[in-house]
Amino acid sequence: MTRADLLARYDRELRAEAEFRDADEVTRIGPLWCATFPARGRGFISYAALGPEDDVEALIAGAVAHYAADERVQRFEWKTRGHDAVPHLLDRLAAHGFVIEEVETVMAGPAEQVAEVAGRDGLPEGYRIEQATTEATVREAEALAGLVFGDTADQSAGLADELVARMQAEPDSFEMWLVRGPSGEVVCSGRVDFVDGTEFAGLWGGACHVDHRGKGLYRALTAARARSALARGKRVLQSDCTEHSRPILERAGLVPITTSTPAIWHRSAAPAHA
Repeated sequence: MTRADLLARYDRELRAEAEFRDADEVTRIGPLWCATFPARGRGFISYAALGPEDDVEALIAGAVAHYAADERVQRFEWKTRGHDAVPHLLDRLAAHGFVIEEVETVMAGPAEQVAEVAGRDGLPEGYRIEQATTEATVREAEALAGLVFGDTADQSAGLADELVARMQAEPDSFEMWLVRGPSGEVVCSGRVDFVDGTEFAGLWGGACHVDHRGKGLYRALTAARARSALARGKRVLQSDCTEHSRPILERAGLVPITTSTPAIWHRSAAPAHA
């Protein structure tokens, strides 16, 4: 598959409805899909495409008004893509009070190649890899990720609660994998999501403790998730990655197809009249 093929499939199969199948509520504002997760206090906006013909200012204002009127929502994300033909979209969002987060590279490629290449070296002595199959191990994995990403204790616990609830309600929708160090502690973790109705699986939340980097742990974790995806009939992997994980994923066979930059609206930072 070429980059163009992968990007076309990404746009067709992984955007809009595919990004929030578990949403409690969804509202359409023109081409926007506005998902709401009341129990989590958040919202999420996606769309299949935006172009020069769309009144972007009106769409942004409409989205902000929609969520500002819903007191259950404390924050929402507008997920932008670098290949969309919308000039100065991030500047426009920032002017409406959104916080622009770091750019992530969207990677995609064949799961079979990733499983083979990333799995060649295995793990160093004293480390072992396992799937998190209980609430306790999911919470261990998420606690490690929270530590690596600098989340507060409340943020980390909230994300763990979401994953545990999802594991109980939709046990076949994802798997959490982790690596334990010589003392038995979780030192690396990551999730693989299986996208219904597609050949895609997503690699999410990959994190490795700073004291255990450079040992091939994340690479081995990626191989394990790729093998699991293949076993589920998922032939293509996709990941929104940071500059830390991008080189590892590239060496394993994924290629960059676009970028994604989250823009976050926070109720606490909104103007009083919003």
